[in-house]
Amino acid sequence: MNKPLFSSANILLPKRDLYPYWPVVACDQYTSEPKYWESLENQIDSRPSTLDLILPELYLGKEDTALRIENINKKMEEYLSSDIFMSHPNSMVYVERTVSDGRIRRGIVGAVDLERYDFSVGSKSEVRATEGTVLERIPPRVEIRKNASLELPHIMLLIDDASNTVFDCVVPSQLETVYDTDLLCNGGHIIGKLIPSKVCNKISSAVSSLSGNIKIAVGDGNHSLATAKTCYNNLKKAIGDKALEHPARYALAELCNIHDAAMVFEPIHRVVFNVDPQKLLSYISSDSGEFTADAIFGGKRQTVRFPAGSNALAVGALQQLIDEYISENGGSVDYVHGEGSAAALAENECSIAFLLPAIDKFSLFPAVEKDGALPRKTFSLGEANDKRYYLEARRIY
Repeated sequence: MNKPLFSSANILLPKRDLYPYWPVVACDQYTSEPKYWESLENQIDSRPSTLDLILPELYLGKEDTALRIENINKKMEEYLSSDIFMSHPNSMVYVERTVSDGRIRRGIVGAVDLERYDFSVGSKSEVRATEGTVLERIPPRVEIRKNASLELPHIMLLIDDASNTVFDCVVPSQLETVYDTDLLCNGGHIIGKLIPSKVCNKISSAVSSLSGNIKIAVGDGNHSLATAKTCYNNLKKAIGDKALEHPARYALAELCNIHDAAMVFEPIHRVVFNVDPQKLLSYISSDSGEFTADAIFGGKRQTVRFPAGSNALAVGALQQLIDEYISENGGSVDYVHGEGSAAALAENECSIAFLLPAIDKFSLFPAVEKDGALPRKTFSLGEANDKRYYLEARRIY
């Protein structure tokens, strides 16, 4: 008999006096903005925080990465052995997140079964990646997770539930509030309510009963979920069928309904560094190109037209051209949320930003079902400060 696709978990939450310094934004945000992370560190100071338990990707690949990971693992053990966490067995958490435009985005934090997820090309799994997995990005993330005693999710999963059958299982007024706090660095506000096991069972059943071949699509954290799957596969190689009953079979994540009015798809812009902007623009441009984007460099903004090639989306076509140029000429690319941040990063004379349009969120499930995973960094669930903050934890080893 199959385990539930999405189920309750033994959730750890910090004691109430640790807010608002406990939650911090997803590690894959502000990757070209060290001042953000420095400011965050200064605000938190020496207080207990999830910042001690994650590695911002800004620092990934640096000389001290191994030492940072070692310190993270030690801090996890320290927090587990101290009086920081309150344990909530066999639970889910109902989340109401007030985002930057004032709307309230609803989610349910629970555990997704990694046996039912496959990020490989051509996958037909019930839990499906929405962007192509860059395999080279997995090993350094495995290094972070493989010896970690805790997981803290920034993964956001999507369901296509027009009738709202899953969230209708929850009556928020009947639930106990377990956190209610502002979030640092303009992250808005978040309220969490504990979902008891009986209601969790109804939610699990409703998720399994959703129509379509794709029950769950990965909205945010594609590479984080792929890392969890890789670590689980490695565990199966080591201990065989015992892994089927191991906590690492699951990954903690927040489930959201794509039909939620506050679930907004934002574009992810490209900023290319250490290049000659005019030369790159000439390489990309084509007067007969099918797609357009706005380019910002040298204090100017102009529309550039470029060819589709074999790509159905502008983001895929542009990414292909940028990758080709960098391969031949050098440079690097970052993926940036928000026009203002992209424009600011393009102020350097050797940088150029490309601003892309957003995709229609209701096209996501049909597109992934028809064509497979979309080009990497195709869309974002809101601006950077609206991303999921680390808050809930779960023991995996």
